[in-house]
Amino acid sequence: MKNINFIYKCSLIIGVMLLASSCDDYLDINDNPNNPTQAPLAGLMTNSTFETAQNVFRLGDITSNYVQYLASPNPASSSDTMEESSFDNLWENLYGVMTDLNDMILKAEETGANHYQGAGQILLALNLAMTVDSFGNVPFSQSFNFETITPAYDEDNGLYTEVLSLLDQGIVNLSQETVLPVDDDDFIYGGDAERWVKFAYMLKARYLNHLSGTGSYDPAAVLTAIDMGFDGNADDAQVEYFDEERNPWANVAIRNENLFLGGWISQQFIEATNGTFGTADPRLFLLVGATDDGQYVGVVNGAGRGSAPEAGARSTLIPDQFYTTETGPVLIATYFEQKFIEAEAAFNINKSRSYQAYIDGIMAHMRKVGVPEGEIQTYLNSPEVGMGEAAFTMDDIFEEKYIAMFLNPEAWVDARRYDYKYEGFDLPENLNPDLNGQFIRRFAYPDSERSRNGQNVPDVSLLDRIFWDE
Repeated sequence: MKNINFIYKCSLIIGVMLLASSCDDYLDINDNPNNPTQAPLAGLMTNSTFETAQNVFRLGDITSNYVQYLASPNPASSSDTMEESSFDNLWENLYGVMTDLNDMILKAEETGANHYQGAGQILLALNLAMTVDSFGNVPFSQSFNFETITPAYDEDNGLYTEVLSLLDQGIVNLSQETVLPVDDDDFIYGGDAERWVKFAYMLKARYLNHLSGTGSYDPAAVLTAIDMGFDGNADDAQVEYFDEERNPWANVAIRNENLFLGGWISQQFIEATNGTFGTADPRLFLLVGATDDGQYVGVVNGAGRGSAPEAGARSTLIPDQFYTTETGPVLIATYFEQKFIEAEAAFNINKSRSYQAYIDGIMAHMRKVGVPEGEIQTYLNSPEVGMGEAAFTMDDIFEEKYIAMFLNPEAWVDARRYDYKYEGFDLPENLNPDLNGQFIRRFAYPDSERSRNGQNVPDVSLLDRIFWDE
C-alpha cells in the first residue's frame, strides 16, 4: 500500500468530523449525529479504513492479556485477572466506525459508487463481527436509522448471517465496473478492487471457520472461500502508519520506555517461543525485547513483576521491532492467518492439504516479520514443528497459530474455540472469583449502555458464551 500523505489524511478526517455535531455525539450510537450522510465518500473511506485498523489495535490491546501475550506489571490488575470491566471507549469506537460505514454505503448506493459501497460492506462486516465476537448479542438492525434512542439487541447468531451477507454483497459490488473508483483515500489497498475481493473471501473463511464448534460448520465452504482469498503476504489487509501518526503498538513500547508501564510480555508467550515446550522459535527475538542481561523473562499473569524494577529485568514490547515500528502496519487480516484457517478446515477432509497449509502458515508469518530463510528451514526441520503428516494434529495448528497471531484480537476467538488448551496455559493468579476458576468467555456490556439502554441490555455473565463457543 502507498504511504498516503498524512496531512491529506488529516484534512479528510477533519472534514468528516466537522459534519458531525460533536465527537462525543458522533460516536454515540444512541444519539442522532447532525446529518453525517452528507460527509464526502472519500473522507468516509479515509476515516473508516484508518479507524478499522485502530479498532483492531484497541480490541487486541485488551484481549492480548486474556490470551497471555501481555501481562500487567502490577499484581491483581483487572486486565490480567479477567475482572468485569466496562469497555465504553471500545464500544463507542466500534459503533462510530459502523456509523460511518453505514453512511458511506447509503451515499455510495445513491450515487452509483459501487466500489465504495462494496468496501464499506466488507468493513462493516468486519467491525460488526469484532463486536459480536466480544459482546455477543448487540444492537444493529435499529442502530443507524435514528428512529429510537434505545435500539433492540439482535441475536449473535443472526448477526453472523448478516456478516456473511455483507461480505457477499461487497464481493458483488467490487466485482463490477464503477462510476467512481476508490483511490488513495483507501488506507488498506489504495483502491485496488481485486484485492478487496480477496479480502472479503478471506474474512468469509474466517467467520465460517468460527463456527467449528457448532452444528452448522461446513469446512468445505471454508475451503471454497479460501480458494478465492489471499495468494500471498502481498495481499494482507493492513494499514501502515506515518511519522505524524505512529503505529499504536509503537506508542505502547515508547510509553513503556518512559516508564508509563505497558506492553509487558507474559511468561506464557515467552515459554511458547523460547523452547520450553519444544523448539526455540527465532521469532521471539523479533517480537519482544530482552532484559538488560540478554534474557527473555516474562511476567506471570495476575502476579505482577514482584521485586523486579520498572525497567530492564522483564521482557516488554520495545520500539522498532516488527509490530512496534513507528511507521509499521497494524495487521487486519493476513495470508498467514488464512493458511492456518485452511489447515484447520482441511484437517478432516484432506490431511495432506492441511499439513501443507500449516507449514505455509508458519513460513508466511516468519517471512512477514523478517526471519532469515535459513532459520525458517531450521525451525521447520525440527521434529516438534515438522513432525510429518502422520503425526500432525489439530493441536499443532492451534499452537503455531497462537504464535503467529501475536497481539491480534482473533487470537482470543481461537483461545475460546480451543478452550484455552495451549500447552502450559494456566489461569492467571488472583483470578476474578466470579469466574469460578474458569477462563473469561465474553466482555461485559459497557456502563454507558446499561445506563441509557438498560431495558434492552441482555443479562449475562463473563462466563456466558458467544453462540459459536458452545
